[in-house]
Amino acid sequence: MLLDRGIIVLYETIRRWHRKFGTTFARSLRRKLAKCGDIWHLDEVRIVIRGQPHWLRRAVDQDDYVLDEILQTRRNTKAARRLLIRLLSRQGIRPRRTVTDKLRSSGAPKRKLKSSIRHLSHKGLNKRAENSHLPLRKREQIMQEFRSPGGYQCFVSVFSAVRNLFVLPASIDNAVSRHVHRVGAFAQWANATALVA
Repeated sequence: MLLDRGIIVLYETIRRWHRKFGTTFARSLRRKLAKCGDIWHLDEVRIVIRGQPHWLRRAVDQDDYVLDEILQTRRNTKAARRLLIRLLSRQGIRPRRTVTDKLRSSGAPKRKLKSSIRHLSHKGLNKRAENSHLPLRKREQIMQEFRSPGGYQCFVSVFSAVRNLFVLPASIDNAVSRHVHRVGAFAQWANATALVA
């Protein structure tokens, strides 16, 4: 957005702005977003921070909106259960169906919670969640590495909230609807950033 206006800014300046204003922006944007869909895609990706492996677990709905993500040091059933419980408490609704890859620990939380949610476990069905990691990976390369898990978790939550605002839902298929969505997104962004100024 700054480049469109002819302003060139270093990545370190953006990092400082993110640290100062990011959580406030994300909080105000999350309050205004619509309810999530009823199909949740869950996936994890390996992140290395200072030589230590971590796992970023992420939930995405059928419209590519990131519902929640959590950075953990383990890739076991307890970690997957923690994400599912956090999702159910934050979203306030139960999904009709969850989709995961073939990792066995991903389906275990549903069995432990004795939930009536239908669970599908297939590598080909979970492309939506796996593709949701790509914009984050590109941004990681630009940011040139993170120093702490807390800083990474903070960055990811703000990045996803802002991206959710500007990403087009899969249901939008014509130019007028895209334009209306984009104008509404910029209006919400202006409202969220005006709260800080």
